[in-house]
Amino acid sequence: MFFVCIDEWGWDQAPARVPMFPGDLPRQDHPLPKALDDAAAAKLLRAAQAEPRLLVRVTIEVLLRTGLRVSEFTALSADAVVQIGAAPWLHVPVGKLREDRYLPLHPHLVVLIEQYRTAHVPAEHPLLLPRENGRALDRHTVTRFINKAGTAAGLAHIHPHQLRHTLATQAINRGMSLEAIAAMLGHRSMDMTLRYAKIANRTVADEYFAVTDQVDALYAKTEPLPADAIGPKMARLRREHHRLLHHRLLGNGHCTRPAELDCAFESICENCSFFQTSIEFRPTLQAQHDDAEKKGQHHRADLFNQLLTGLTEGEAS
Repeated sequence: MFFVCIDEWGWDQAPARVPMFPGDLPRQDHPLPKALDDAAAAKLLRAAQAEPRLLVRVTIEVLLRTGLRVSEFTALSADAVVQIGAAPWLHVPVGKLREDRYLPLHPHLVVLIEQYRTAHVPAEHPLLLPRENGRALDRHTVTRFINKAGTAAGLAHIHPHQLRHTLATQAINRGMSLEAIAAMLGHRSMDMTLRYAKIANRTVADEYFAVTDQVDALYAKTEPLPADAIGPKMARLRREHHRLLHHRLLGNGHCTRPAELDCAFESICENCSFFQTSIEFRPTLQAQHDDAEKKGQHHRADLFNQLLTGLTEGEAS
């Protein structure tokens, strides 16, 4: 651009022609974002939840469940948690891209943040989650927190930004649209978001293992494939049938989360301002309430109890 500009500006020292073009520049490497896989993320979260220091737990859970940059997390103001409609949201201040945004906040995080603030943060403090002594957190402290829990979970060194990549990868592997991921992460352009489309590991693995048997048969035998070898359309139908049998049915789709992984989002839909229910769903809501009581998940039990109470009041009126 220097050579282009001095030519356009008519400098006497400008060369007769532009001596360098974009094609002369070496191509830069574009490594994919490094995310934790589902099993490692679950181990990290469980290790964080077992930490005696509440600040370690709240730091890791907020980063892992919101995808915030560390600079955004440490700059959250005391009034960052806001209520919009019936659901809590997190107001992320102006940061790297010079603009702010709002993120949906899981009720579990609301409770966790309130617990920490009640125990360690004066009401007049300007930050949402400072240290216990009132000083602001910094990137190095956050990194130590993450790796303390990571070491307890048996994981190698973890960079804080990996938690952001982890949430994005989990979201795209479970069908979240690129537009929604870009809005959640605060990407100004889709270029960065599109990089996550290249690491939809679950999708690639499902497609690969669906054809592995046929490929093995091709290499192991010299004769033609048997007549019952299924084509691509039948393979897709079989995978869909397998998915319906092994994935949990939801009200508007299916949950593909492996059974061995804990789920902290079992009541996120019911907190949405667009959620509605009616009397025919009473048995389902009652079963969800009883399940929450059995597991000791009091915030879920209270939520479903409120929904059931609303149905009762609606019948009475």
